[in-house]
This record gives sequence, structure tokens and C-alpha cells, in this order.
Amino acid sequence: MTTGTLYIIAAPSGAGKSSLVKALVDNLDALKVSVSYTTRAPRPGEEEGVHYHFIDQPTFDDMLQRQVFLEHAQVFDYFYGTSKDGVKAELQQGYDVILEIDWQGARQVRALMPDALSIFILPPSLEALEQRLQARGQDSAEVIARRMRDADNEMQHRDEFDCQIINDDFETALSDLQAVIHARRV
Repeated sequence: MTTGTLYIIAAPSGAGKSSLVKALVDNLDALKVSVSYTTRAPRPGEEEGVHYHFIDQPTFDDMLQRQVFLEHAQVFDYFYGTSKDGVKAELQQGYDVILEIDWQGARQVRALMPDALSIFILPPSLEALEQRLQARGQDSAEVIARRMRDADNEMQHRDEFDCQIINDDFETALSDLQAVIHARRV
């Protein structure tokens, strides 16, 4: 059995990262998404252990102190972390594993696992990004404004990634992502 590949996928909020990753996993075999830990509350439709492991701040702090995380970051007002042991176990079982993380976490993972392939998803424009954030109806105007301010900073780190995919057309972006995975597997 061969060891799987670790893929890091990052994007500014609203660029379509989660939708693309879900479709990618639905279309390719032997591909899993690592389930991160977070201190934020679940959004409507999110399930414990499927989308995230929802934990409180003291539990997160304890895990951080015990060095459980492969990477961790504060994004907006919440903390996120990826289990080292969870990722390593899936890779050793031959699965390719996707980490949906921000640029800060990606930097940490690349330092520890330089063979990981990193992909940055870009919106076609900042205007399109703002429209997407508003259309999904999950955040207040204040939160959207903050996400837009942070998006520019996040996109400045895109050159740190191995690949960049523009999500202007969903099917094209999905095809591009699949091509990256297929190329790595070959």
C-alpha cells in the first residue's frame, strides 16, 4: 500500500473552497477531507464530526498545549486546528487527504510536511467575492465587511502555494482541481 498525498486547499471566505472540495471528494475515490477542530459554534446544517469537531476554548487550549495539532490558527474570532495523528493515520492507510485551512495553517503544514501540495482558490474579483458572501446569507453586513478586508490580505499569500485556481466558473474550477489531483497521482 502506498502512502497518500496531503493536499492543502486555502481561499478567502466566499471563494467557493468548501463547495469545490465537497464536489471533488464526491467525484474522486480514496480522497478524504480532514475534519478540523474549531471553537466556533456550528452553522445551520453543520454536523459534529462531519464538518468540524466543535470544542470550547479550554479544550482547544489543552490540545494546543499537548501539541495535538499539525497546524492551528485564529481566524476572525475563533480558533481552528488539525489533528496530527488523524491526518497521519489516513495518509498511512493510502488515502489522499485534503486540509481546508487558511494561509497561516498552510505555512505551518508545509514546514512540517514539505511534500504536501498546496492549492489556493481565488475568486474572479473582489466584487464577485462580496456578492457571493452577501448571497449566501450567513453573515451580517459587519462580518462581510471584515471578511472583505481580510480577503485582500489572504490573497497576497497566494504565491506561497504550488497552484492557484480561479473559481470564476464552478465546473471549470472543479475540473482544474481534479486535474491537479490526477497529475499528482500519476
